[in-house]
Amino acid sequence: MTIELDNRDSVRPSRRTFLKAAGTAAAVSLTIGFEWTGLGRRALAATAPAADFAPNAFLRITPDGTVTVIAKHVEMGQGAYTGIATIVAEELDADWSSVRVESAPADAKRYANLAFGTMQGTGGSSAMANSWQQLREAGGKARAMLVSAAAARWKVPAGELTTANGVVTHAKSGKTAAYGTLVADASKLPVPDKVVLKQPADFKLIGQRIPRVDASAKSNGTAHFTLDTTFPGMRVALLQRPPRFGATVKSFDATAAKAVPGVVSVVQVPRGVAVVATGFWAAKQGRDALKVEWDESNAEKRGSAEIMREYRQLAEKPGTSARKDGDADAAIAGAARKLSATYEFPYLAHAPMEPLDAVVKLTRNGCEIWAGDQFQTIDQANAAKVAGLKPEQVKIHTLYAGGSFGRRANAWSDYVVEAVSIAKALGADGKPVKLQWTREDDIQGGLYRPMYFHKLDAGLTADGKLVGWRHRIVGQSILAGTPFEAFMVKNGIDATSVEGAANLPYAVSNVSVELTTAKTGVPVLWWRVVGSSHTAYAVEAFIDEAAHTAGKDPYAFRRDLLAKEPRMRAVLELAAQKAGWDPAKPLPKGRGRGIAVAEAFKSYVAQVAEVSVDADGKVKVERVVCAVDCGIAINPDIVAAQMEGGIGFGLGAALHSAITLKDGQVEQRNFDGYNVLRMAEMPKVEVYIVPSAEAPTGVGEPGVAPIGPAVANAIFAATGKRHYVLPFDSADSAKA
Repeated sequence: MTIELDNRDSVRPSRRTFLKAAGTAAAVSLTIGFEWTGLGRRALAATAPAADFAPNAFLRITPDGTVTVIAKHVEMGQGAYTGIATIVAEELDADWSSVRVESAPADAKRYANLAFGTMQGTGGSSAMANSWQQLREAGGKARAMLVSAAAARWKVPAGELTTANGVVTHAKSGKTAAYGTLVADASKLPVPDKVVLKQPADFKLIGQRIPRVDASAKSNGTAHFTLDTTFPGMRVALLQRPPRFGATVKSFDATAAKAVPGVVSVVQVPRGVAVVATGFWAAKQGRDALKVEWDESNAEKRGSAEIMREYRQLAEKPGTSARKDGDADAAIAGAARKLSATYEFPYLAHAPMEPLDAVVKLTRNGCEIWAGDQFQTIDQANAAKVAGLKPEQVKIHTLYAGGSFGRRANAWSDYVVEAVSIAKALGADGKPVKLQWTREDDIQGGLYRPMYFHKLDAGLTADGKLVGWRHRIVGQSILAGTPFEAFMVKNGIDATSVEGAANLPYAVSNVSVELTTAKTGVPVLWWRVVGSSHTAYAVEAFIDEAAHTAGKDPYAFRRDLLAKEPRMRAVLELAAQKAGWDPAKPLPKGRGRGIAVAEAFKSYVAQVAEVSVDADGKVKVERVVCAVDCGIAINPDIVAAQMEGGIGFGLGAALHSAITLKDGQVEQRNFDGYNVLRMAEMPKVEVYIVPSAEAPTGVGEPGVAPIGPAVANAIFAATGKRHYVLPFDSADSAKA
C-alpha cells in the first residue's frame, strides 16, 4: 500500500501481503477533566478514591508515569483505541511508550458519543470526529495542571516551563520532573476552565504512523475477546432460532438434547429454545438433537425474488420526495438524449470474523455483561428491562470485538438480550453463562443490509450537458420501529435510505429523488457505509453511463459537474492523477479502468480501479488507487488501513455476496454459500491522503462506497458490459 500525506510518499507492505506470505511459508492517580457542553462537567464525577483529585473520565496518570486513557468507544479493529490515545497524548505531551488504554464502563453521563446526543456508543464512523475536541481538551488541561504543579514546586513562572515525552523542564535552572512525580501535587489543583491547544504545525504524534496500542496483544494472542472469556463453572448456551423470520415456538421436545453428555438444561426464551451445556460442543450436539415445532402463522414466507418483483412494481409509481430541484420530469421529457437504468441490490450479512457472543452473570440484584459492546446505553437499558433491574444495576465490560460493520449496534440488543434471557430462565443464580452464535447463526440470523431497487432516468442536451436527473429508490427502512425513527425519519423519509442520493453532488439543474419504503418480515439493519452501500453504486454507475452517452470522458464529465464541490473534486483529481488516468493512452485489450467518487460521514473518497478480464470472462481487480480527504489524519497508517479494509469489504459485496430467501428461509449458511472476498482476490491498493487542517471526519466506512461502481465501470471499459444486478456473480448481472 502506498500512503501519501503532506506531499511525502512512503511505501509499506500491505497487511494482506504479509498474511499471505505468513500463511504460506493503586497508587495516587491523576484524572483530568474537560468542558464540553453539558456533558463535560458530569464527566468529572469521581471514579477513583476520594483522596484523589476529582478523577476524570478520560485520563489517569500513576506515580510510575503510566498514562491510562479511558476509551469510550469499542475497539473493533478500526483503530479507535490508538486514535483516542493519540489525541490525548498529543495535548498531554506524553511519552507514547507509557500510554495504555482501557475501555470505559457503561455510563452515558460521562461517556456519551457527542454525535449521538446523550447515548454512549460507537458507529457512524464517529469515534474520532466526536472525540477530537473533547479529548484534546482533556489532555491539554492535564498538561497545564502538571506544569502548574512543577512551577509551584520550583517557584518559577509556569510560562518558563516546557513539556515533552512525559517530562516537565525548566531550561533556566536545568530542573526536570517526570509526570509521575508531579501527580500528588497536580491532584490538589483546580481544573483550568480553558487551555490553549496546539496548532497543527506543532503536532508531534498526530499525523504520524505511530504503532497501534493493540498491535502487540493481537499479535501474541493476549488480546481479550468475548470468546476468550471464561469463569469457573461457566455454562455455554446455543439458541435454536426459528427457520423463518417472525415465527415463534409452538412446542419442543428436549428429550434427545438432554441425553447428550454435558447438556445441563434446555430452556425456552422469547427468541427460541436454548440448549445450555458445560461446553460448546455439548451445546452444539444438544441443539442438533433438539426438536422444535414452530408457529409460522406470522412468519415471512416470501422469497427474495418475489420481494424484488414487488419492488420493481413499486418503482413504477412516484415515491415520497426526498429532494426536488426544478422539474426533472419535464427536463427529461424534453431532452435530446434520454437514459434509463435500474439497479438491484441484495440483502447482505455483516459476517464479522467473531460471531455475536456475550457472557452474563445475573442475580436478583445485578447483572454483569462481558461483550464486544457497541451500544452500551441501549444494551444496558434492554438488559435491565429483561432482567427486571434498573439500568444502573447492569454493568457492562466492553471487550475487543472481532469486527461488527454495524451488526453489534442495534436497537433491540438482540444477542445481549438473548444472553440475559437465558441467564434469567436458568434462575438468575449468578453462575456465568456464555451465549455463542455459530457462523450459521450469524449468516441466517437476520438484521441484514436491506434489499433495494433503484430506477434512474436522465436527460442530456445534444451537446452532452446533463439537465435532468430522476432517482427512485424502493426498499425497507432500517429505522422504522426503533428509537431512532423519531429523529431520523422525517416526512416519511428514512435518511439512511437516501443518503448518497438525496445529496447528489453533481451540478444538475433539475433533480428528483424519491423514496418508497416497503415492508417485509425480514429484519434489517445498517451495514458498513449504510445507505451509500447501494446509493453510491447507483449514482456512480449511472453518471458513468451518462458520460458515455454524452460522448465524454467519465473522469472529465464528473470533474466538470463538481465545480461547487471543491473537496470532492480534489479527491477525484488526485485519484485520477495517481492512477495515470489518460484517455489518450488506453489500456491493453482485456483491461479496463473505472472511476467513482462518494462522500460519506463528511469524508470524501475517490477510487480508480483497474481490472483484467480473461478469455473466459473472469474478472480480476488488479489495482485500486484511492484518494481520501478525512480532515486531519490522526494516524495515516490507520486511515490507509481503513481504506484498504473498506475496499476489500465493498469489493467482496460487489463481486460475490448475497443473502437470498426461498419460501422465507435463508438459503446461505456459512462462507461456502455467503461468499466474501478471498485473500487471493485482494488487489494492490494505493492510498493517498489529502493534507488538511480541517477537523477529523470518519474513515471506518467511507472507503466501501466507491469501490463497487469503480470496478463496474472498469469492467464496462474492458468488456462493454454493465452490471445492473449485484453481486456481479449473479447470472443476470451483466448486460451489454
